[in-house]
Formats: sequence, structure tokens, C-alpha cells
Amino acid sequence: MCGNNMSAPLPAIVPAARKATAAVSADGDGGRGHGWSEALAGIKSPHVKYICPHAPVMPVSLNMNMAMPSWFDIIGLSPDSQEDEVGIKQAAENVKALIDQEVKNGIPSNRIILGGFSQGGALSLYTALTTQQKLAGVVALSCWLPLRASFPQGPISGVNKEIAVLQCHGDCDPLVPLMFGSLTVEKLKSMLNPANVTFRTYSGMMHSSCIEEMMDVKQFIDKHLPPVD
Repeated sequence: MCGNNMSAPLPAIVPAARKATAAVSADGDGGRGHGWSEALAGIKSPHVKYICPHAPVMPVSLNMNMAMPSWFDIIGLSPDSQEDEVGIKQAAENVKALIDQEVKNGIPSNRIILGGFSQGGALSLYTALTTQQKLAGVVALSCWLPLRASFPQGPISGVNKEIAVLQCHGDCDPLVPLMFGSLTVEKLKSMLNPANVTFRTYSGMMHSSCIEEMMDVKQFIDKHLPPVD
């Protein structure tokens, strides 16, 4: 789906139990497509199709240039680290192509939620803020906003300026510190309608998930993708 498409297997799909009238595209961190499909299967709604793409395998600077599943290169883990602008933008274009494919399958873009964990959450946020496809919402777990300096200081224009965002973070995350989440939610509230941005933190949670978080994700999906038939 991103970068070298030949190295990215087809997405893991959790099909709707009946006719799909909505979709969630959930990008895991580095090859967690199957892991997220299993997690989402536990909170799924019968009319929603869940699409969990796998990251392609590529050399990652932070991993001593060894190849691993990744949506884009990670150069450092501090707020002022250099970012892989070309890779981030290419990955976002591939997510937009995935949305277009679902629209062709009969699901309107405003019945699609983008979501992801860590790097996948970062990619979901960036895509939602840069696409011209009107979306139902974004679920951003344990992540940050990539290329944040490229966004305007004030409110954004475009189709997703009123988009609903659920941002979640563990307060003991050693990999993507809670500070990243706090800086991200401040930036999101300056660009979007702050009433539509929800930030939840989970006591003792590290760079992972928990049942409470998944229940919050389910509640968000059910609210913004209600049944239409």
C-alpha cells in the first residue's frame, strides 16, 4: 500500500456480517495488519467492513537501516527529528487510493473512518488533514502528527475541517511519549473544530492498547458510523 507496493501483502479484511454500508481502514504499526484485524473483530459492528493494510518492508534509519515493515522512514524519535517527507506523502497517497477503491465498492467516503496505531495513527491523521475526500472520522492511537510545521497556524479549510477525531495515548508510553500526544491534540484543536477533537489517556498504559481504549474506539465508531438500513 505504501512505498514499494510489491513488498506489501494485500490488506487483512474483517468483512461486514451483512451488507457493508461503512468501512474502517486501520493502519497498524509496522506490519500489524493481522493484529489489528483480530483486535477490531472483537469490537466490530455488523454493517462495518474493517480493512487492515500491512506496511511494506523497507529500510528504516532508526533500525540501523535494516529492513522492516514500515509506512515511511523513521529517522529519530524527538519532536525536532528530521522527517521522511517524501515517504509520508507517498504513504498518504496510497491511503487515499484505498479510500477511492472503497468508494468504487459502494461505500461513500463520508462513511469511512481512518484509524491507526503509532506510525499508522500518524499516517491516518496526516491523510485526513490533506485529502479532499470527506471522511467520517479519525482514530489516532499512541501517535503524533507528521510534518506538523507544514500545516497552517490557524483553522484549515477543506472538506474535513469539521472531522471528528478520537486521539488516545498511554501515560507511560516509552516510545512515543505522552508529550507527543499532548502537542498533537493542541495542534489539532487549533486547526479543527475543538469540540470535535477528543483526547483520552490511559493510566499505566505503555506503547500498546488496553480493553478500555478499545471500548472507547468502538463507541466512537458506533457513533460516527451508525447503521443506515
